[in-house]
Amino acid sequence: MTSVPSGATPAASPPAGRVPPVSLLPRGLVVILGAAGAVITIAGMRSLDWMLGPVFLALMLVVAVAPVQSWMLRHRLPRWLATIVVLLILYCVLLALVAVLALSVAQLTSLLPNYSDRVSQLLSSLGTELTRRGVGQNQINDLYKQIDLGRVTSVLTTVLSSLSSVGSTLFFLLATLFFMGLDAVGFPERLHRISGDRPAVATALSAFARGTRRYLVVSSIFGLICSALDIAALTWLTVPLPILWGVLAFITNYIPNIGFFVGLIPPALLALLDGGPRKMIFVIIAYLAINVVIQTVIQPKFVGDVVGLSVTVTFLATAFWAWVLGPLGALLAIPLTLLAKALLIDVDPSTRWLDTLLGSGGAPADPEAIADPEVAADPEVAGDPGVTADLTVAETGRPAGTARTAEDGPGSEVAAGATAQP
Repeated sequence: MTSVPSGATPAASPPAGRVPPVSLLPRGLVVILGAAGAVITIAGMRSLDWMLGPVFLALMLVVAVAPVQSWMLRHRLPRWLATIVVLLILYCVLLALVAVLALSVAQLTSLLPNYSDRVSQLLSSLGTELTRRGVGQNQINDLYKQIDLGRVTSVLTTVLSSLSSVGSTLFFLLATLFFMGLDAVGFPERLHRISGDRPAVATALSAFARGTRRYLVVSSIFGLICSALDIAALTWLTVPLPILWGVLAFITNYIPNIGFFVGLIPPALLALLDGGPRKMIFVIIAYLAINVVIQTVIQPKFVGDVVGLSVTVTFLATAFWAWVLGPLGALLAIPLTLLAKALLIDVDPSTRWLDTLLGSGGAPADPEAIADPEVAADPEVAGDPGVTADLTVAETGRPAGTARTAEDGPGSEVAAGATAQP
């Protein structure tokens, strides 16, 4: 028997029944293999962007309207009626948005040729100014070739004529929405079942759905405010097609950090063609006064508190998902980042420390936050049996109704008694 020297603390032994994890591979090799797997996965996602984009969009839309379905089920309405109502809401919103965009692009295509003389005047004035400043005529001619209104019109015409190919993507999106809407009715029950064997997975998915819904609500509210104010300002400035630019401002509001610039460029250029530099400057000032204050000063504070992501992470996520999935990836950057965080970080207690690095500086946005009494009082959480069961899971680390042991730390006996009460 080995004696312990006086004054020395004996080494802590692992609790009975628990075997400390042993890594069979060096940590460096694990990192290399993980990075290689990530590269292969991302390459596969890029090659399937035509399919993954609509699938992720359908998932976000179904998650967004899930509270409507839960409310109807809590009020004892039939499941088939709840499913039909949710699908009608999704289809009406999506088809209305597509119809407005298609009509607006058609109007823009027919409007641009009317500004050909105005473009010639602006280019002539620009050439005169460049010549006065010593720019060679050959360079000016090359600039004229690059600025061609007919080329822009032809691009818009091509986009409009290619709606038949877009129609196939829209059909795939509508079909995916239909099947996801059917499956969404029983998903809370399935989540409740897996919470017994995989409590971390159930809690992470519940936190993802809740964070995505709150993000979409916050972005939609601010997007509607910006869109309405932009339409009013553009109408007052007599800029053509104010409805189109208002819809564009609403859509680009879901693109973090850079959505403002994407929504500003088209109406500013059209104002330049319609009324000259003075009107363009007024449009820029109006957008700066409206969109910058709302999207850059006010909205990021609310979004950061809702999703628990820092501004840097949000910006990098936007660039990454736009590169992987194209424009649709930029629109869904925040929800996709929340989904990736739920599947890669929140499901593993050993990696939840990354939430502190990814967070916006507020309270940790990990799934254990579901045990917050304010979250528990949320009607959206209270109406979801899977999330309600996770309140105990998030606090104890084991399914509801499971007795605690001394390994859970001081005070566990009191908590165990509280859990056992009906």
